[in-house]
Amino acid sequence: MDSIAPDRFAASRAWHDRTRRVLAGGVSSQFRALGVFHPMHYVRAEGARIWDADGNELLDYTLSQGPCILGHSHPELVARVQAAVARGQLFAGQHEEEVLLAEALQRLLPCAELLRFASTGSEAAQACIRLARAVTGRQRIIKFDGHYHGWLDGVAFNVAPPGNAAGGAPVPWCSGIAESAAGDLICLPWNDLDAIRMAMTRHGDEVAAIITEPVMCNQGCIEPEPGFLQGLREICDTHGSALIFDEIITGFRLGLGGAQAHYGVTPDLALFGKALGSGFPLAAIAGRARWMAPLQSGAAYHAGTMNGNNACVAAGLATVEILERDDHAALRRIARLGAMLRDGLAQLGVAHGMKLRVQGPGPMFHVGFSGLARATEYRHVAADDRAAYQSFCRGMLLRGVRLIERGLWYVSAAHTAADIVATIAHADAVLRAMAAGRRP
Repeated sequence: MDSIAPDRFAASRAWHDRTRRVLAGGVSSQFRALGVFHPMHYVRAEGARIWDADGNELLDYTLSQGPCILGHSHPELVARVQAAVARGQLFAGQHEEEVLLAEALQRLLPCAELLRFASTGSEAAQACIRLARAVTGRQRIIKFDGHYHGWLDGVAFNVAPPGNAAGGAPVPWCSGIAESAAGDLICLPWNDLDAIRMAMTRHGDEVAAIITEPVMCNQGCIEPEPGFLQGLREICDTHGSALIFDEIITGFRLGLGGAQAHYGVTPDLALFGKALGSGFPLAAIAGRARWMAPLQSGAAYHAGTMNGNNACVAAGLATVEILERDDHAALRRIARLGAMLRDGLAQLGVAHGMKLRVQGPGPMFHVGFSGLARATEYRHVAADDRAAYQSFCRGMLLRGVRLIERGLWYVSAAHTAADIVATIAHADAVLRAMAAGRRP
């Protein structure tokens, strides 16, 4: 974080200084502690834009870390949430829109024979793991280096390990994580079926589940190698383990059927969030009947006072219905504009002689400074030049473009072709300055 911020962010800096006196670290999520100057404070957002405390208008590719797939403050979504809250904010019981949303997801998602709603992705991940253990009677879980499945202890290992520790003994993400949780985990490099087969040969009768992001979005936006997801499906079938897809990011961005429909591989259990609620705290657990049976019978518990609350479910139902209209026109547009932006940035890297790697499906993609043209697993991304990307983010922010500092970009239904053209022009100027050795 750069301690020297331009005067144009003075009000935001003053708010941050005040916030640090009451919120630990000045934030309510550790991811917000990042910033090219300091954590920013915002006052409103609409469409593809967000305004900070200084009145700066920023073209936004963070989309609140991904949820705002329709853009900020979509008028129809806001109206439907307001109408739902007017009928009651929380019944602590079932209601019509909850059933309608579940029926829509059951129709759209290949694995969704049964569903449950939750409030966050971290909760949903733990519920899926609990279900896998309940069905199999086993304890161990295989996860992959660089994959993020929430901040809770059971999965908070090898999220961002030192590059040379990848694929080794589980490394806790931060201090305070229960050391005992490591014994239930096997951490492996992604996109390496041989490593997984070897681990399952040794420990398959102990493994309740393999959990994976179907696209490694949180570190490099790496797509699965051809046959990789199919290989995971076959391995889990052979050993009787659950295959869990963490679709918190891929859900809806790769289509309303999620990555499982996009790649043609159906998991046993899957979790959804972010875009599902379009900025409201809503997550879903979806699974085949056999793997959801412990919830059906009550043998395994999943609870939450706020689960299925009126406002969040209304937001989810509105999101699904809007995205499904006109033969999924909004999603097709997001994919087209995302590819246009991704490819435009990649071309700029070549034009300026920069070692710039741009990869990902398009609706979301990753930008990193690296001599490696293509990443296939975590260690490739861990070697990126983070300082160079921080400099790039600083230059883009000064030109009115807000980015996630770890390199992940999101495109929304509110972005326009003109926004993409303008963003590429701003990136052109910033990369030109960097190539010339100037501070962008």
